[in-house]
Amino acid sequence: MTSVSLKNVSKSYGAVEVLRNIDLEIDKGELVVFVGPSGCGKSTLLRMIAGLETITGGELQIDGELMNQTPPAQRGIAMVFQTYALYPHMTVRDNMAFGMKIAKKPKAEIDAVVGNAARILQLEPYLDRLPKALSGGQRQRVAIGRAIVRDPKVFLFDEPLSNLDAALRVATRIEIAQLKESMPESTMIYVTHDQVEAMTLASRIVVLHGGDIEQVGAPLELYERPANTFVAQFIGSPAMNMLPAELTGTGAETAVQIVNGGAATVQVPSEAGDQGTAVKFGVRPEDLTITDGADFLFEGNVKIVEALGETTVLYFEAEGEDASFVVKLPGIQSIRKGAKVRLTAASEKLHLFDASGISFLYR
Repeated sequence: MTSVSLKNVSKSYGAVEVLRNIDLEIDKGELVVFVGPSGCGKSTLLRMIAGLETITGGELQIDGELMNQTPPAQRGIAMVFQTYALYPHMTVRDNMAFGMKIAKKPKAEIDAVVGNAARILQLEPYLDRLPKALSGGQRQRVAIGRAIVRDPKVFLFDEPLSNLDAALRVATRIEIAQLKESMPESTMIYVTHDQVEAMTLASRIVVLHGGDIEQVGAPLELYERPANTFVAQFIGSPAMNMLPAELTGTGAETAVQIVNGGAATVQVPSEAGDQGTAVKFGVRPEDLTITDGADFLFEGNVKIVEALGETTVLYFEAEGEDASFVVKLPGIQSIRKGAKVRLTAASEKLHLFDASGISFLYR
């Protein structure tokens, strides 16, 4: 098993700083997922680990060995790209074995390793087919198999499912999860913009934004305890509702008055000096429920209804600035566009962020 350590790593293209002071420890056997919006630096960071991009500052260590100047071929990594990059004239077997043949490995060893990778990836029936006779998901499995036969220290995945249709993405995501279970000692780093992939695959998620790490943690930790408004609204779909509020009571629990809404008690601590300050009040769409009582958080008119069968998503428009919000209800609902609805949520499901966007839990 292999660990990866990034210490104060940065990347610049001339005067343009792409990544700043990245500090990250990836433990042996972890599957760590880098997520973030386009341009945040997640793929650049992965390519720096692979040796495909030079490191401007800081240190990269793999298994305790400094790798800043080590050529990619000597880093003990294998990378799976967005595009399959298979040789079209070679069979699946030959595509997977090509690297070992170039390294002049014995035929018996090649056959054994390729056979094992094919078994893990359920590719045994397709070993004699050409890539054109495979589906997109099968081709991606061949690309993963080509990485497995190299027996690398670290697997790197650069958005490997982004070229697949929705059904294939789900199937291949499950296969990658099963692959990780079958190789528990392998260290894997995975880049995606799809938070469903991140939440279902990751041991830990690294959220990047504007060249910085916003938060690192287990998937449910980021979902339940986001460090700031960016993470709160990036993790989860639809995004967390974020509305302006004023802090009206401090202590072990915090009382707030939502602008153009009701009053709420949030189960986070605050200090006496916070009294009267402007804050951001957050609640996830799936944590809101409809109420007929006088004690409610929001009241608004339904603007759009998305009936998805398993869930119903309602988009509301309320009076005042920054007063729009979303609710995600289970199953089929009879609510129609234009209906006036009151919404509430359990106090333990509420979030509070200060004026700079930092969660009260992390101040």
